[in-house]
Amino acid sequence: MKLQIINGPNINLLGKREPSIYGSVSFEEYLTDLQARYPDIEFSYFQSNVEGEMINKIHEVGFDTDGIILNAGAYTHTSIAIQDAICAVTTPVIEVHISNVHAREAFRHTSMIAAACKGVICGFGMNSYRLAVESFLD
Repeated sequence: MKLQIINGPNINLLGKREPSIYGSVSFEEYLTDLQARYPDIEFSYFQSNVEGEMINKIHEVGFDTDGIILNAGAYTHTSIAIQDAICAVTTPVIEVHISNVHAREAFRHTSMIAAACKGVICGFGMNSYRLAVESFLD
């Protein structure tokens, strides 16, 4: 199985950024643990703070990978373009968030991409990614 993880803006700062919300582990550290836990899965990882680069990655992998795990960060709440990219590809996408976006500011309660995704997982810290992996294994 091949899974692509795409992380959006500011996820590159995990471990440093607001640890009370996002924890003290970098995504790269977490990815190492995820790869060890699922040795039979081929993980690819991409992070960008640029919306268009994220869309290009969805287009690039969206027809030949088994699943995309997408944390679009703040673009979740604003990007119809990312929603359109998800709709344009055949690979299923799971939207993930580290924090419980529904327990935060009101503007975070609406996802522009959720309707195009297979499912949404939020509020389980970094384990949101693991839960997304598990959803592809079922």
